[in-house]
Amino acid sequence: MPNSGSFLLFALDASRFAVRAPCVREVVRAAAISKLPGAPPVMEGVVNYRGRVVPVLDIRARFGLPHVALHPDQHFIVAETGPRFVALRVDRALELLEVPDDAVEAAAAAAPGARFTEGFVRLPDGLVVIHDLERFLSLDEGEEVDAAVEGAVAVRGRGDIE
Repeated sequence: MPNSGSFLLFALDASRFAVRAPCVREVVRAAAISKLPGAPPVMEGVVNYRGRVVPVLDIRARFGLPHVALHPDQHFIVAETGPRFVALRVDRALELLEVPDDAVEAAAAAAPGARFTEGFVRLPDGLVVIHDLERFLSLDEGEEVDAAVEGAVAVRGRGDIE
């Protein structure tokens, strides 16, 4: 893991998390999510992002946080992770930070076995968990998400979802 770089900080409940900024394409206001029958549990549904069907991943459930109803004050972080675009529904995007080498610690050193965590950023006001988008989905979940999105694109072509 490179030890420094740009991070986008975001909030879920009272906790702050981060993702590497180069993965982020845009932060947009949350909008209605179209539910998909047969979608994997990690996927809340899909949204239309600039004419593209993008899966919304349930980051709250992945981190063991209680479900919160969709609200217009929330944000979607649209990110590119491996072969797909995804949208993470977060309470709010906070800020973009450039972090020096000595403020980042790899997850393997601090919390071995932390499955979805790349590392930690030490900030003056507390610790921030760096979320690893590349490991958010297992191989099987990735295939299920891709299949659900392909199905949604086919349905959308018939005008059935927005």
